Amino acid sequence: MSQADFDKAAEEVKNLKSQPSDQEMLEIYSLFKQATVGDVNTARPGMLDFKGKAKWDSWDARKGMGKDDAMKAYIAKVEELKGKYGI
Repeated sequence: MSQADFDKAAEEVKNLKSQPSDQEMLEIYSLFKQATVGDVNTARPGMLDFKGKAKWDSWDARKGMGKDDAMKAYIAKVEELKGKYGI
């Protein structure tokens, strides 16, 4: 597993033939943010920003996960989605 593998997975996820479920998208988003930024570093979005809150909560649930672990999990999830949705 390397940065190049992670970057490749980040490109491949954009080319899936069909859109993953909202839950799968949140999982991909949170793993990507954890791998690239680390623990959540912003305030939770406001009450009416439902999408923003869902994304923030998903990322916040990864708190404490190391960058390498997040990258590995991200790559594994993209591979799973490629098998499910094709590229």
